Amino acid sequence: MTLTLYQIEAQLRDALARPLPGPIAHRAVAPRPRRGWQPGEIPDGSRAAAGLLLIYPVDERPHVVLTVRAGGLLKHAGQVSLPGGAVDPDERIEDAALREGSEEIGLASSGVRVLGTLSALHIPVSSFVLHPVVAVRHTRPALRAAAGEVARILEVPFEALQDASRLRRGRRYHDDAWDVLVPYFELGGERVWGATAMVLAELLAVLGVPPRDPWEDGENRL
Repeated sequence: MTLTLYQIEAQLRDALARPLPGPIAHRAVAPRPRRGWQPGEIPDGSRAAAGLLLIYPVDERPHVVLTVRAGGLLKHAGQVSLPGGAVDPDERIEDAALREGSEEIGLASSGVRVLGTLSALHIPVSSFVLHPVVAVRHTRPALRAAAGEVARILEVPFEALQDASRLRRGRRYHDDAWDVLVPYFELGGERVWGATAMVLAELLAVLGVPPRDPWEDGENRL
């Protein structure tokens, strides 16, 4: 099903006012085995972070913007993420998401309409709880990658998110011993996994086009 930006905006406005499928959508694309993370649980003492999930047109086709994090960062280096970061004291989550969009990808806030937030998601490795802020813009913004923070900006067509062949599964290793099966979206030549994949899975679910089950075909997509 091909959705226009106006259809996406209308559906999101309605869906974000209702109970969200966060833990179910997150669990479907979570690594196995999961260590230090349980769907829907937010440990005490977690620090709030905001991520901007911005949808806008490129050649009249809805896109979402993601970033490839710079290789020199201390945490999540080289990974694909939403533009985002820690929420400052006394700062609203929505304002933090827009600020991070400005700092990381040069996004001007004019014309950006915030629709709401998806489910909060705990990230054990950094002890942050990510709040994905959903927004739309009806014209393509001028973007630039922040030196030292963003290696590359990805503008991902929405139909690529819906393409079942883009959701695959691979392996990751921790300390040369922990073998983890990881579902990921193949987008723009990058593997999008972990928290970012979970956010995208929930976005698709609330729009009524959830991704297929990445575990349905055994070991065939490694």
